[in-house]
Amino acid sequence: MSRLVECVPNFSNGQSQKVIDAIADAISQSKGCSLLDVDPGQSTNRTVYTFVGSPEAAVNGALNAAKVAFQLIDMATHKGEHPRLGALDVCPFIPVRNVCMEECVQCANEFGKRLAEMLEVPVYLYGEAARDERRRALPSIRAGEYEGLKAKLQNSDWAPDFGTATFIPRWGATVTGARNFLIAYNVNLLSTKEQAHRLALNIREQGRGKDQPGRMNKVQAIGWYLEEANIAQVSTNLLDFEVTALHAVFEEVRKDAEDLDLPVVGSQIVGLIPLKAMIDAAEFYMKKENLFLLEEEHKIRLVVNRLGLDSLAPFNAKERIIEYMIRDEKEEGCLISLPLRKFIQSVGARTAAPGGGSVAAAVAAMGAALGSMVGLMSYGKRQYEHLDGTMRRLITPFHHVMNDLIAMVDDDSNAFNSYMAALKMPKLTPVERERREAAIQDGLKKAVLVPLGLAERVTSLWPFLREMAMFGNFGCKSDLQVAAKALELGIFGAFYNIMTNLKDIKEEDFNTKTRKRACDLLEQAKLNTVQILDLIDKRQESGKE
Repeated sequence: MSRLVECVPNFSNGQSQKVIDAIADAISQSKGCSLLDVDPGQSTNRTVYTFVGSPEAAVNGALNAAKVAFQLIDMATHKGEHPRLGALDVCPFIPVRNVCMEECVQCANEFGKRLAEMLEVPVYLYGEAARDERRRALPSIRAGEYEGLKAKLQNSDWAPDFGTATFIPRWGATVTGARNFLIAYNVNLLSTKEQAHRLALNIREQGRGKDQPGRMNKVQAIGWYLEEANIAQVSTNLLDFEVTALHAVFEEVRKDAEDLDLPVVGSQIVGLIPLKAMIDAAEFYMKKENLFLLEEEHKIRLVVNRLGLDSLAPFNAKERIIEYMIRDEKEEGCLISLPLRKFIQSVGARTAAPGGGSVAAAVAAMGAALGSMVGLMSYGKRQYEHLDGTMRRLITPFHHVMNDLIAMVDDDSNAFNSYMAALKMPKLTPVERERREAAIQDGLKKAVLVPLGLAERVTSLWPFLREMAMFGNFGCKSDLQVAAKALELGIFGAFYNIMTNLKDIKEEDFNTKTRKRACDLLEQAKLNTVQILDLIDKRQESGKE
């Protein structure tokens, strides 16, 4: 898979469409960059651009955008609700795929150095790239904003990390850095700006000061008013949505708003959002309201409705969820995207992959799917309505494991290809031979751990399949029988793949433990399959339905 960095430059213009489009064109025309989203705001007078590319491409795309902005934006005339320090106010780099945080720190340093040289402007580093702990938080650097920047630059404590401490009226200063994914999220209120800011002070981590901290960790917030929408907003940045979730912010603001008799009228995502943040919110409302949803699309619709994400503009999940936006051509060509006929034909071709491992994953996924199907064929039917609670509990693990096993169809082929690539590495010198051998051993371990993971996931389903065989719609008897044998076959396939690759792994402890675990999982599969099939037969014989 390709290496992807996300770059989210925020430019201090949200009112001139000519400027917005020119910057967007500079990014989209940069080699290796894919522009995912352009989100302008009139009252904030700010546009957030989101694009992805390799580390090198992301840096070049941001520089190209900055070059255009330098010609078109004049900070001396800028006014807007959003805090800002310069024309390109902030430019973070975020790891997305096959890239670590340290590489994003390198991107920020490369970008900052080249921007300062190219435009002769001051540049600060923040977040994970900060060289000074006082500069880790963006609001600390931005304090005083553009209007206070000239005086700030005269203070040696605030000398820029790149460039000279010279005030450039047209540009101001730029802050760049590396961070994890940030969600820009605004809750809409029919209130004044002052009331919205009061709620922001309640929830943001900084609160009203050291003696009055806010209630929510990893949350920045301010209140402002959107003239174009005629509403106020509690505008937040969720610095870590796994510490403080999207729905938690919405519910907390709503609770405080009710105390002041202020109506909450939906909310807004600025830029893109990770899929997990949406699913976490769906799980919260499903539990709160005792709802039963399986499909990802339905869960997203639920969140859009409960949070009112379409209150200001339509929320198109395919254009707002980052995972949906970065499915490149290589991903579209993966095995699981193939029609069934093409997948089978690719297995039958004269190539080593896809092979038995991918087939085992596909068959096991079908077994899990059959378990889910039987549950759904039982759930909601009058004959089985007394078992609705049981079916809700049983269907969910089948659905989750099914999706995990689908991904393993490609994981197995990718692991094998990694091993084959290691075999082709040069081996002319001792160093090359040592590097090649290490890569081979690493490749073999991956080729073992994928089927082992498959066997572990399938094994987790045996208790649920046994219960489904006892209580599920008996009209689906043959589906249950096929499910049991398909899951067993998946583990058999995993076992043979593990043993094939394990014999060449030199690490004895890994070899011994993995072999024992694989044998245990196989024996469990044999035993459980026999017991479940026997249970189904006895249920038929007794006429119990």
